[in-house]
Amino acid sequence: MPAKDKFHQTVRNALEKDGWIVTNDPYTIPVMRSYVYIDLAAEKIITAEKGIEKIVVEVKSFLSLSQISDLYNALGQFQIYKIAVKNQEPDRILYLAIPEDIFDWLMSDPFTIEIVETYQLQIIVFDSNTQIIVKWIK
Repeated sequence: MPAKDKFHQTVRNALEKDGWIVTNDPYTIPVMRSYVYIDLAAEKIITAEKGIEKIVVEVKSFLSLSQISDLYNALGQFQIYKIAVKNQEPDRILYLAIPEDIFDWLMSDPFTIEIVETYQLQIIVFDSNTQIIVKWIK
């Protein structure tokens, strides 16, 4: 099983503060006679009419010397996980959780904005100090 990201517990705490129930830590999916491990799976009752919303969350810190390399790796991982989740449990939505300062950096450049839009990245932006979710990008 892979090592947990630096902000793994921070994102888990933020989800729980936001009313989510973490159901898997990690969320394991069989793929190609092996497994992929997505950091967290969570559920939340939306309303009686809409039922339960289910998500899986891959946490990324972007702590290497090259943030573009971190983006490259996160994007590839996200795309593979998106297909795995769709095949395993299609009612779950995959999110990439990133710190607020990294999100601000990504959204300050037209190139990375185009990447987010083209690959339809769903993003959870969190404040690593207060351990709260700042915004959801769907």
